[in-house]
Amino acid sequence: MTLFPARRLTAPLLALFLCALTPPLCAAEASSGASSGTPAAQPLPNRLNLSEWIVPWRGRPRDPFVDGNGDVWFCGQDGNYLGRFGPRSGIFKQFKLPADAHPHSLVVDVKNRVWYAGNRDTHIGRLDPETGEVKRFELPREITDPHTLVLNSVGNIWFTAQNSNRIGLFNTKTGQVLSVAPATDSARPYGIKLDREERPWVALFGTNKLARINPETMALREVELPRADARPRRLEIDRNGNVWYVDYAEGYLGRYVPATGVFSEWRLPGKSPRPYGTALDDRGHLWIADTGVLPNRILGFDMAAEKFFSSSPVPSGGNIRFMHFNPKDGSFWFGVDAGFLAQGQPQ
Repeated sequence: MTLFPARRLTAPLLALFLCALTPPLCAAEASSGASSGTPAAQPLPNRLNLSEWIVPWRGRPRDPFVDGNGDVWFCGQDGNYLGRFGPRSGIFKQFKLPADAHPHSLVVDVKNRVWYAGNRDTHIGRLDPETGEVKRFELPREITDPHTLVLNSVGNIWFTAQNSNRIGLFNTKTGQVLSVAPATDSARPYGIKLDREERPWVALFGTNKLARINPETMALREVELPRADARPRRLEIDRNGNVWYVDYAEGYLGRYVPATGVFSEWRLPGKSPRPYGTALDDRGHLWIADTGVLPNRILGFDMAAEKFFSSSPVPSGGNIRFMHFNPKDGSFWFGVDAGFLAQGQPQ
């Protein structure tokens, strides 16, 4: 375990830091606003306060989760570690994992135990933060790449396995795993969320479909999106049970209403948007990481007004793969591939 004090970088300070490292890039960005002879769309205001911290070990920090103490846990995917950051103390702490774990996603249970997906080494692991001890739970042969995790109300874990084409339910007490495969080959189950009835909804990234699973029977139903070329990657579920998804391939935000079967879609502003990480806050706003630009930007969408209302550049770059909303303070957290942990606080 390694402790490391952090330095907080607000957006203006971080921009100066990055420009000092890469002045040609900053110069190119500064000159990109030159007139092209065509009127530009009215820019969206920035209604998000961003703070970023350099992760001492880099290693593609990703998939943060706020525990019961207010500390932020995250995966160091390429560094083969889990990290903990104390926003009040400013201290980073590292927990090394078994060789080749390649952690991809994590969740923290009510006992503050950390569960992670050993994406490369075919296991789900449990870390005891007090001792640093890791317990491995091997997965069935048909599941080789646990991907994204989500806890249910009794402390068990639903997860996706993208290349295995499986969605699984992991019993955290017994280690037992139940799984189901979509009917579509190479559907690539990716983002996953639970609705109020604890039914998992999954973005099938390899096709233009969502999936819903009956947790009692493990029966899976596929829902086809309106456009054949759509590729949903992450999703959120609002308080009314509507499913919001981001289409990474064609740059759309979509809403599916299960009660009526009706779809609505909005294309993200910009030339080539690539929506990826998402966070749904408690004020009816959906925050979306657009990885189609560098540095990435975070767009705010008002679900009631059905319009985008905010755009915020992320100075440290990209990509932003996953975002986690913290209801205790109304902020959301995300990792940046460039080696940063960040917090977004809506204005």
